Amino acid sequence: MTAPISILVFDIFGTVVDWHGSIVREVSSLYPQVDADAFALAWRAGYQPAMQRVRSGEIGFVKLDALHRGILDDILPRFGLAHLAEAERAHLNRVWHRLDAWPDSVAGLTRLKTRFTIASLSNGNIGLLTNMAKRAGLPWDCVLSAEVFRAYKPDPRTYLGVAEVFDVSPAQVMLVAAHQDDLDAARACGLATAYIERPLEFGARRVKDVSPDAANTWHARDLVHLADQLGC
Repeated sequence: MTAPISILVFDIFGTVVDWHGSIVREVSSLYPQVDADAFALAWRAGYQPAMQRVRSGEIGFVKLDALHRGILDDILPRFGLAHLAEAERAHLNRVWHRLDAWPDSVAGLTRLKTRFTIASLSNGNIGLLTNMAKRAGLPWDCVLSAEVFRAYKPDPRTYLGVAEVFDVSPAQVMLVAAHQDDLDAARACGLATAYIERPLEFGARRVKDVSPDAANTWHARDLVHLADQLGC
């Protein structure tokens, strides 16, 4: 008999926090002359290519903060911000530490925590995730990051590493995410999966398809709905 799920791990960017809306709000406030929507999307567009350089072995493992800074420096001239001094660039890069949670996240996580051990499983680095949790009130039992495993999702070392950390079988771990590719990779490693609908992840002008995928163990509108389904 398979042991029940005891550990829930959560993708963060887009699943628990609203990266697009948060960056748009901050860039609009700091640099009102900039198209903040386009800026946020351009910054995020560099995310997977930057991590792929690590996954492929082209460069050694570096924290996401460093990758985000490299992408930022690349896109600033495109938005008329090449003049920003080091202090301004460093402050802007840390916007990823200041992302706002989706409205349901704290309530949903708090309920889920009553029955499960809950942890992040993000490509964000430990300092970033800790600062974000402190600011947004995210009630993690544990902060896990790609930095712990020196590998970026969807590397199997990240998903299987969770089971090793908690000394459980992969089947006792469930990944909760708003991205089907992340869930597919977790499932391939033996984890259960829960899809969370985040239709506005990329903003109201680019509504995401959030159709159910029968391969997932659960499908929920948000984290409160997941807590309802899991009896929390």
